[in-house]
Amino acid sequence: MRLSLPILVAVVLTACTPAEPPRLEDFRTAGELRVGTRLDAVAFRQDGGQGNSGFEHDLVLQLGEYLDVPVEFIVYPDLPRLLDAVISGKVHMAAAGLARNELLPLRWTTALRELDFVLVGHADAPAVRREADLNGRTISARRGSLPAEKLERMRRRNTGLNIHLSVLDGEQALLAQAAEKKLDLVAVDRLHFAIAARLHPQLRIVYDLPLKSQVAWALPAQGDDGGLAAEVDAFLEEAAESGQLARVADRYFGHVRRLRPSDISAFIARSRERLPHYRAHFHDAQARTGIDWRMLAALSYQESQWDPLATSRTGVRGMMMLTSDTADRLGVKDRLDARDSILGGARYLAMLRDELPAEVEEPDRTWMAIAAYNLGMGHMRGARQIARSLQRDNTSWLDMKAVLPLLSRPEYAARLKAGAARGGEAVIMTERIRNYYDILSRIEPPYEPPLQPRGLQLGRQGEAAGGVNAQALRSTSTPPM
Repeated sequence: MRLSLPILVAVVLTACTPAEPPRLEDFRTAGELRVGTRLDAVAFRQDGGQGNSGFEHDLVLQLGEYLDVPVEFIVYPDLPRLLDAVISGKVHMAAAGLARNELLPLRWTTALRELDFVLVGHADAPAVRREADLNGRTISARRGSLPAEKLERMRRRNTGLNIHLSVLDGEQALLAQAAEKKLDLVAVDRLHFAIAARLHPQLRIVYDLPLKSQVAWALPAQGDDGGLAAEVDAFLEEAAESGQLARVADRYFGHVRRLRPSDISAFIARSRERLPHYRAHFHDAQARTGIDWRMLAALSYQESQWDPLATSRTGVRGMMMLTSDTADRLGVKDRLDARDSILGGARYLAMLRDELPAEVEEPDRTWMAIAAYNLGMGHMRGARQIARSLQRDNTSWLDMKAVLPLLSRPEYAARLKAGAARGGEAVIMTERIRNYYDILSRIEPPYEPPLQPRGLQLGRQGEAAGGVNAQALRSTSTPPM
């Protein structure tokens, strides 16, 4: 289906006339903020029974708190119907990874992030060195997207170029088809490519499109919005100045480019070959600690690549690469027994997470605990003190991953009771685990453990199965690796 942007605008405007329904009341009179969106790997995701998430999903919820009104998300199946809902006043605004486009009759907010666009294909596809090389090729894009209009202009210069515009398939679905060689080339923004490449390492960027834009939220251009546009811009400006916008961005895609294609290929292959042998042990560990089994599996892969006999030159061993001292304190009898190691490592991570102060919220709490798994909690406490002295937010993983590499520098190491540490390595390890967890979350289902006897799950007081508590480990800062 071919649909240029001018035609899309005409379709949207036609849909709104001549009999427009009554416009929605402003958000304060309505008592809620109605936000139109669409399914998107970056902006808004439905995580099965886990609820909704996404970069713009989280920001809109924070906007609702700022406005002191609840938020209702309305998911539309395609871009024309979403835009129609905004223009006709069926929703107060749209937050859906929309590229700012002044040709549309909409009011755009302050930008959330920058966009640049690329052509992506299979690694085996012919190279594209210049625009003329696209003659005879077929480029797919999401209908109504900004690249779709760019492709129409390119086709006027290269009549041999073919364009395929998808009505229902989003960027991730199109990229998956390109990975399977069902599509030739796909036009997407660079971030969507980076997310898809973690599942499909055979994808490559073959050409940089001369096209840039910004993601923004869209509001109706006409009518009284009760001051919503000004409120939204004020919220976004405050979020940018406070660093909250950067923290939410880091939560969702600050780590996506940390793995090489070869790393991803090896991880996916081992998740099929090795992980099934240990899945039940990770499920058991989740039931005992409350930590998502896929997070524990990601940590274990980073530590040992799911090899129960793994041993490092420093003497750490097993699936979770525990030191002998940590294993003794946890009551792990055999570090080379997969189940013992997984349960011990899970309990250790849970204890580290519980040791962090209450003001460190999730998911930053988990990322800091994982870094402490590598460094030891003593070094993490020291790093948090250094962060405070540098006027950095020591409850934010985004700030802490900038501070941790300083622990190897003499002027900062001198301030640590435990001495210098390879904080940069802890950051790299944690970011890799974040990627592995994201991949597992897309290819492995969550686990819902049966009801457990009271007291079996590790709690904030530190009591865990096996009679070991967090206090018993607080006297050591020896990292498990």
